[in-house]
Amino acid sequence: MMEGCIVERAKFEQMGVDDLWRLHLAISEVLQEKIQQEKLRLEERLKQLQTPMPGRRPYPPVATKYRNPDQPSETWAGRGKRPRWLVAQLKSGRRIEDFRIQVQNKRQISDRRAESSRKRA
Repeated sequence: MMEGCIVERAKFEQMGVDDLWRLHLAISEVLQEKIQQEKLRLEERLKQLQTPMPGRRPYPPVATKYRNPDQPSETWAGRGKRPRWLVAQLKSGRRIEDFRIQVQNKRQISDRRAESSRKRA
């Protein structure tokens, strides 16, 4: 590629000032268009990079299913790692069903879920 530039340079030296100026204007115009196209392409790529990727989807609230009888404020919904209080109780020989919260009415659960989702919004 470098040799081609040297050969072309010899041709440029033979050209007159007016011809060189017209060539300069033509090259500048083509270069400006290419720079503009490249700029648009890079801006589009930058937009794609800046767009926040969807993270974890929001999960609906989950009703608690288990309660610590010694500390009623300690509850567990049955998802994720078991809490320490439950692990300790299970090691002592109790069954997980012993800690299940008794639900009198399924309607109460759906009302609580709807209420907590309204609070989030």
